Amino acid sequence: MKTENNRKTVLITGVSKGIGKSLTKKMLAENYFVIGTNREGKLKEFEDENFYPLALDLTNPENIEKAQKTIAENFQHIEILINNAGVGPDLGSQEPERKSFAQTFEVNVSGTVFFTECLIKLIPENGKIINISSRMGSMDECETSDSIAYRMSKSALNMYTKILTNRLKGKVKVASVHPGWVKTTIRESNLINATLTPEESAARIFSFIKSDFESGIFWNAEKEEKILW
Repeated sequence: MKTENNRKTVLITGVSKGIGKSLTKKMLAENYFVIGTNREGKLKEFEDENFYPLALDLTNPENIEKAQKTIAENFQHIEILINNAGVGPDLGSQEPERKSFAQTFEVNVSGTVFFTECLIKLIPENGKIINISSRMGSMDECETSDSIAYRMSKSALNMYTKILTNRLKGKVKVASVHPGWVKTTIRESNLINATLTPEESAARIFSFIKSDFESGIFWNAEKEEKILW
């Protein structure tokens, strides 16, 4: 059993770069034990006794099952799950393309859902599940016709947030969080003028996680306000 030194354990997917990397650094600085994932499970930049690297490929069901078994064998509980891993190969495109559409939904929706389902039993009462979403997934705010797969995948992720909220009511808090327009490689900033660094976004997301937030909310971490679904 991996020792967590009496710290709360947070699992963050997709920590190699961008928001995930900055969230990992923030959580470690705030005395959390962090399980961080990327495809290879090799993360030398986080050589910390309170960091546990984990290989996870959200497009591979066998790999998801293997990751879940590794977690169950080494950890008794996970207080916070942050589903951060995501892709956006069609950002800016006006027409859907079959291959990128499938890839987007495999990572942003089905992979995230099935990985989360594997871990729910490890999340204790008063635990939290945070789905890193996007305002681009808001149906109320959609006023353009680009990025079809990405927008639809984030809308689907938001629905999963609502479903989990209903299922885990009174036990585990769940939220979708728009991290702000962040200067990252996924580059929603190609479409919107990015204003936040990953570090600034991570700090805002951390503040939200620490708060007594309403379960089932869609939260704008940049402006600190609710987003309409």
